This record gives sequence, structure tokens and C-alpha cells, in this order.
Amino acid sequence: MSDAPRITPIDDLDWRLVPSPAFVVDRRLLRRNAEILGRVRQDAGCKVLLALKGFAMWSTFDEIAPHLDGACASGPIEAELARREFCRGQPASRALADDSPRGGHEVHTYAPAFSEVDLAETLPLTDHLVFNSPSQLARHLPAVDAYRAASGRHIEVGLRVNPEYSEVEVALYDPCAPGSRLGSTRAAIGPDLPAGVDGLHFHALCEQGSATFARVLAHVEARFGDWFPKIRWLNCGGGHWITKPDYDRDLLVQTILDLRRRHPHLTIYLEPGEAAAVDTGVLVASVLDIHQSGDVRLALLDVSATCHMPDVLEMPYRPTIHGAADPGVHPHTYRLGGPTCLAGDVLGDWSFPAPLAPGDRVVFADMAHYTMVKTTMFNGVKHPALATWDGERLEIVRRFGYADFRDRLS
Repeated sequence: MSDAPRITPIDDLDWRLVPSPAFVVDRRLLRRNAEILGRVRQDAGCKVLLALKGFAMWSTFDEIAPHLDGACASGPIEAELARREFCRGQPASRALADDSPRGGHEVHTYAPAFSEVDLAETLPLTDHLVFNSPSQLARHLPAVDAYRAASGRHIEVGLRVNPEYSEVEVALYDPCAPGSRLGSTRAAIGPDLPAGVDGLHFHALCEQGSATFARVLAHVEARFGDWFPKIRWLNCGGGHWITKPDYDRDLLVQTILDLRRRHPHLTIYLEPGEAAAVDTGVLVASVLDIHQSGDVRLALLDVSATCHMPDVLEMPYRPTIHGAADPGVHPHTYRLGGPTCLAGDVLGDWSFPAPLAPGDRVVFADMAHYTMVKTTMFNGVKHPALATWDGERLEIVRRFGYADFRDRLS
């Protein structure tokens, strides 16, 4: 599968025009990723959903929605965003219908556990509802059946399974680690497919390639393949790095085609989040102060690891900075830190070709996925603005202020 030449993310934008701090998403790159996902969808004959847990900047959904089959949510709030902004009310409950439906789009919702309240809010919004365990299924299936009867809408019911195999190296992100709360093992479910289950869902990848997916799929089939004749669909989850330049999309397509040949009655779903938005956006920051602490030269920024880039502390993850390199590569090395009172709010050490000074811009690359969806307003630190760039026009989509901080806790 050949692609158009890759655009370097937002290198044609004058950073001085961007308010600081700000997330900036390049619409051209977002569209390019969506087109790649659309080609996989077409060539493999599968369905592809946008995982809102990875990217939910709904002002850009017009770039993504034409190429995908819908969106997947983690509860009623994401499900409502998917219904209103990605699917534009079609198909939907009567209360959410509007005048501009995107026909054929689906909403899928999975959560490790649903309360009765969350379930009741989710039912009018979703087309697929995936339960995490046989106990959740047994507890909530009567409410699903009652809703189906009252509304006349059929909701597909799924069960998340754990294949007990993954190649995820960071334990924090391994959904199949021993004792995982995500999904149910075959031993926990038992020999028979529970009544009322229309499909199975699994998720065992994190930023991984198609060869890893093929090995995971083999384990899924080994443990649960005897149930495949009894279900209508199989959701292969997320973590597929489909839009990365070195990802083997031909192997992914062939793996899904082979799966469909073995089980021609199954509808196959993928739900990438990161692949939709990887390499499409940046976080623009400014230097607030330069000072010395012992042997360490410090640069304090108006962005925070704990508030705006939590993966830096959790994984840990080291982002790329435009024009910077590892310590000692360039003449001027700094430890970059955030403006919060948390002692560990440190982004790491980088070197720069020229000295940094207050007011200089520092641009963190690949900051669209799993960034905006994880941000907080701890310490009342200024939340980055949201902006888009299309090669000609910089649009400031949203600015944040006191009211956003106040209303979260009122």
C-alpha cells in the first residue's frame, strides 16, 4: 500500500503566531492518517472505529469521519460525544437526531464496569455495548433487553476476553498482564459462550505492529475460536500503529483477509486511537525563566508534565522537541520543568544550538494523541489553547480560563 509523501508536522507554521501554551493539530496530517485507515478498511473488508480515549478533538472530526465506520467510547460521556459530533445523530435515539446525519456510523461502548446509572445513560447512545466480565453481563443484560423492547432499537452485546498473551513492554499499559482487570480469561468465563453475547472484543496491543497482532490473534483463536461460529463479530481492539511509516499494512490486511476466510460470517472491527492522530500535532510552549540549581541549568516552561503530558511521568515517555537533541549534543543543555508546585514536574534534559531565554518557544512534537484527552488543571495552571493549522490558516478553536477551572469543582 503506497502513500503520498509524508508532510513534516507543521514545519510551515510560524510558532510566534501561536498563543502559548497551545496544542496545534495539522488538519492535513489528520486527513492523511484517516485516508490510510480508510484504505485498510477497504482492502481488508473490515470496519475501523476512532477510539475517543486516544483522540477526541471533535472540531476535527470532519477530517476523520468520512473515512471510518464510527467511534468507540469508554462510557456515556464519550458515547454522547461520539453520537453527537462524530455520527451527528445517525443512527440515534429520537432525542439526539439532528438535520445532518452521517449515515451508517456506529458507536461502540466498553467499560471495565458499568453502574446502573451509566448503563441507562449509555443505552440510547450506543450501537454495541461490550461488558468486561460474565458477572457484568448477567447483571446488566436484563436492562439491555428491556431497553431493546421499549425502544425498538437492537443493541449488539459483546464480551471482552483476555487471550492471556501480549508483547507490551510497559506494565502500566499491558492489558493482558497476569491478574489484569481488563477482560475475562477463558477459565473465568467457562466452557460455554454466555447467553446473549453477539460478539467478542479483545485488546492486547500498545503501539505495536501487524506481526505482533498476528501472533496475538493466533492466541485469541486458540482460546476462543470454538465460539466464533456462535458470534457475529470480533472486535480486535486498538494499539495498532497503522499509520506509522514503517508499519506493515500489507501484513495487517492479509491477516484480516485470512481471518475472514476462516470465519466468513464474522464482521471484523479495529479501533485505533493513536493511529488516527499520531504525528499530527504539537504542543507549543514558552520559556518563563532560566536559572541554575547546582550543576543543573534549568528552563521553566508554561507547560507541565503532570498537567499536560502525564505520559512523561507515567510510562516514562520522552517527547521529541523541534530543534533540540539529547544532552550534550548541542552546546546548551537544560533541564525543562513545568510551572506547578509538584517537585517532580520535570520533562527531562535536552540540548539546544543556542541559549534559551524567557519568551523563546519550545515545540514538543507528536502531541495530539493521548495528550489533550489526559490534561488536567492542577494548580490552576493555564490550560493550553486548542488550535488547528491547514497550511494556510491558523484557527484558535478554544481558549481556557478561570471559568473552566471554577466550573469543574463548583
